[in-house]
Amino acid sequence: MQVHYLVAIGSNRPGRAGPPRRVTAAAIAALPGVIAASRIIETAPLGPSLRRYANAAALIESELAPDALLEALKAMERAAGRRAGRRWGGRVLDLDIVLWSGGCFAGSALTVPHPRFRERVFVLEPLAEIAPGWRDPLTGLTVRQLHARLTAGARRPTSRAG
Repeated sequence: MQVHYLVAIGSNRPGRAGPPRRVTAAAIAALPGVIAASRIIETAPLGPSLRRYANAAALIESELAPDALLEALKAMERAAGRRAGRRWGGRVLDLDIVLWSGGCFAGSALTVPHPRFRERVFVLEPLAEIAPGWRDPLTGLTVRQLHARLTAGARRPTSRAG
């Protein structure tokens, strides 16, 4: 049975494919069953890393269960040159399953929806580009609504007392 996944893609270290933007583009090209891919955006790092990230997202179709897809994504990360490192440190390639058409999944190494995707513009912006109407199974909100809520404060004009 075919299911759909939204996968977040990020890189902030050069790898076998070149600089982070090329690593991200190569990852999109290598993902199985890509239906749609966002543009690549550059974002500030989260955590201790100092290098900017190249981020994107892909909508893919697969027969794999979430835990089996995670194994395949981890193999792609290793093939791109990712090595174990500190949490939130720099990385050649990071592939995260954010949402899947089956709703929620909890395994020993994977939780879907991704526990922190609602707090991350660098995930929601690319997701909103390719799957704006996809609903978060926990909140019932669409990706577009989650993105709007997260970025609403950033877009409000500030007023000065005169």
